[in-house]
Amino acid sequence: MREGYALSGRYKIVRSLGEGGMANVYLAHDLILNRDVAVKLLRLDLRDDQAAIRRFRREANSLTELVNPYIVNIYDVDEDNGMQYLVMEYVDGTDLKEYIARNHPMPYARIIEIFLQILSAVDEAHAHGIIHRDLKPQNILMDKNGNVKVTDFGIAVAAAEETMTRTNTLMGSVHYISPEQARGSIITKQSDIYSLGIVLFEMLTGHVPYEGETAVSIALKHYQNEMPSVRKYDKKIPQALENVVLHATAKNLNDRYQNVAEMERDLRTSLSSNRINEPKWHPAIVVDGETKVLPTLDKSVTEQEESDQVKELEAEASEVLGTFVKPKWWSFLLKGRRKWFLFSTILILFMSVFCLMLRPKDVAVPDLRGMTRSEASRMLKDEKLSLGKVSYRYSEKFSYNQIITSNPEYGTKVKENTAVNVVVSKGLEKVKFGNYRGRSYNSVKKFLQKRGVTVYKETKYSNKYAKVRLLINRIRRKKKSYCLKQRFPLPSVLGPKILWFVILGGTPLKKFRTMPKKAA
Repeated sequence: MREGYALSGRYKIVRSLGEGGMANVYLAHDLILNRDVAVKLLRLDLRDDQAAIRRFRREANSLTELVNPYIVNIYDVDEDNGMQYLVMEYVDGTDLKEYIARNHPMPYARIIEIFLQILSAVDEAHAHGIIHRDLKPQNILMDKNGNVKVTDFGIAVAAAEETMTRTNTLMGSVHYISPEQARGSIITKQSDIYSLGIVLFEMLTGHVPYEGETAVSIALKHYQNEMPSVRKYDKKIPQALENVVLHATAKNLNDRYQNVAEMERDLRTSLSSNRINEPKWHPAIVVDGETKVLPTLDKSVTEQEESDQVKELEAEASEVLGTFVKPKWWSFLLKGRRKWFLFSTILILFMSVFCLMLRPKDVAVPDLRGMTRSEASRMLKDEKLSLGKVSYRYSEKFSYNQIITSNPEYGTKVKENTAVNVVVSKGLEKVKFGNYRGRSYNSVKKFLQKRGVTVYKETKYSNKYAKVRLLINRIRRKKKSYCLKQRFPLPSVLGPKILWFVILGGTPLKKFRTMPKKAA
């Protein structure tokens, strides 16, 4: 986008702020409100990509739902010559990545202050069912006052809309990616918590925990390697503060913080004096409802000693898990007719599981608002749903042929193959006007205002009509800056309810003297 170009005649492009995989971000000036804004413009090569447009609109919808002082505000969403764009709050400052590079090391209290703002923003998103999925310092802006603004919900997905992610698709930046994202599993709110733990690690140490030659090698480390200790780089870091990092970045979801509020409570007290002697946090190994901690091998022992230790570990594991060597109860079940009973039981269980697998699954109705019928039909087909009854009504918010709402509403859980009914916009309602020339302005004004019409007037001199009589009707379309002048009756006019009248201001004195007494 060239500098100086005004999107929709309002947002004048100043300079580029950055480029992304889906959109480019520009600094622009709002010519109407006289303020600087950030404009996210969908890339030109994606302007005909319906999937990209839907994803872009999803970001806009996601941001409009979020009201938080630490989340970037959205001002406007529009289109200019086929180009989709999003107008957001402009944050005059830097991102957290650069802020860490400039200010590391930072006081622990300052780190906690910043991080609590980030947690507030993420908690707000999670409360609306939105998973960010790409939390990293580059998406956390810092204004000149040192306050946080979380941005870039471009790949955010409402959990109510879509519970399953795209399998085998690596989304998010690899240095901050969760283990479940790395292996293509289901992404939950706890995936954001893992990324937050990595961000906190970087704020404490000045660098990310895992490095590698390729993105794949880094992703594997998130999945396989133990999280490095932050106290290895700074021994002054309180153990309670390190425990927050370890707890947030646990590989197992059961060991990880269950929600952001839990992480926030732990972080707030991490510098407390009553937690000075807190031991290092370790994930629990739960067996039969009881926590067990098995001893580890000492690398300094000999091979014989190592073998002995392995045997001891096996013995301890046998005590914990139970011995499974020729159990008498198993032999008892295999005797005589009992084996047929066992076989029948297993067969029934297998058939039950098979029937459960064939049952229609629950899916969430996607957000169809703003789409055309063909676009909605394709999206519903992708979600294993179908397009049902189509009805039409007028709308001032949605353009012609765009979907206004759906039944069931978006986010509702339904069975596969369910038909979703939609209401499609017929555009602006038609308004019929008559010929009011020669009639009293006040009477016509009252008549039209009762019918929801906005009336404007201007005055002109005329030798044909008496004072305060209508000369012409003039209709103006609201969203386009032109008027239709009519000097003949208007039986029917399409457009919004805005009617212009030209009112007689009386005849000039010189001309009036020359007019006959019965002049109209």
